[in-house]
Amino acid sequence: MAIDQQLAIIQQNAETFIGASDLKEKLTNSTPLRIKLGVDPTRPDLTFGHWVVFNKLRQLQALGHHIIFVIGDYTTRIGDPSGRSSTRPVLTVEQIEANSQTYLDQAFKILDPQKTETRRNSEWFGKMSFGDLLSLTRQVTVAQLLEREDFNKRYTTNTPIALVEFLYPVLQAYDSIVLQSDIELGGADQLFNLCLGRQFQKCFGQNPQAVLCMPLLVGLDGVKKMSKSFGNYITFNDTSTDMYGKIMSIPDNTMWDYFKLLLLEPTEKVEERKKLSPMAMKKELAYSVVTRFFGESVAQDEQKHFETVFSHNAIPEDMPEFTVDHFSQCKTWVDVIVATNLYQGSKKELKRLIEQGGVEVNQERISNPQTPAQLTTTAIVRVGKRLFFKILV
Repeated sequence: MAIDQQLAIIQQNAETFIGASDLKEKLTNSTPLRIKLGVDPTRPDLTFGHWVVFNKLRQLQALGHHIIFVIGDYTTRIGDPSGRSSTRPVLTVEQIEANSQTYLDQAFKILDPQKTETRRNSEWFGKMSFGDLLSLTRQVTVAQLLEREDFNKRYTTNTPIALVEFLYPVLQAYDSIVLQSDIELGGADQLFNLCLGRQFQKCFGQNPQAVLCMPLLVGLDGVKKMSKSFGNYITFNDTSTDMYGKIMSIPDNTMWDYFKLLLLEPTEKVEERKKLSPMAMKKELAYSVVTRFFGESVAQDEQKHFETVFSHNAIPEDMPEFTVDHFSQCKTWVDVIVATNLYQGSKKELKRLIEQGGVEVNQERISNPQTPAQLTTTAIVRVGKRLFFKILV
């Protein structure tokens, strides 16, 4: 493929692209580029926010370039401070390892495993001496680090910044030196760290990597970036029912970015969609997303289920069933819902949902999370818009 065509694909949907001229020179050599993406396994699930970046990696794989997927099992011990107002909690080695494995399983739902090199940054940081670390820190000043937006905000508001958090972008930059990356990908909130990688490569006599920042996917609330911290997320491990239903819950003006960033539809096609029925377009989006993860037959079933339950305000015929004995230790409806293991949010999120009128028992709303669960008759419980289960007495 012509170099200009490759650059156009590389730049598609990107929010920031630095180093295009250097990259153009490397492409003339017809040598596959080394593309780096690092993720820290801080939680078990990847969200659709990661899908945006994985799509770009998949495009680059199709162009014949070399993808290096870095599991930050060492840097997770620090925790990426991007956008944080407090230091992240420390995970155990066992938690990090368990999360790392599930990250790989999920990432390969998008990436081609045969064309992906997987590395863990404990491979080099585990061997680094304290003297090596001191040498690295000489390459960056405190003033530079305080230019980073989140560090600057915390500093000016007298919010504590742990010294170890300052080391995080330094370690991420060193990954690029070890891997000799030509491009590093990340979300828009990673711009500072990626540019620091360019600086470090120059200091170590390497050609600086290009920086490619992808937009942050807006979450289900249509306002904040998709994040498990905000409870506005869809994960790769969601059930097909939840995945379809969550897509249908997003605001109309948010779905156009999903068509563009998740399904990679060109801007012209998305603009044409805006002239059509929003409900029809959202159903098509949900159908396409579920098809991508579960196949078309499952997507057809979920669309039928959604239309039956929500379009006609009906209770589904098939739903999980539990006997009353299953809830013998439960005192409140919060306890009951948690005991089913069907609800994927936190207890705090569930209590908020109940207070907002999002939980019904036999079509009667519960408004108080402390409402006792009196299991004396068969009950159909609805949690949110998508989850139903039956309790048999």
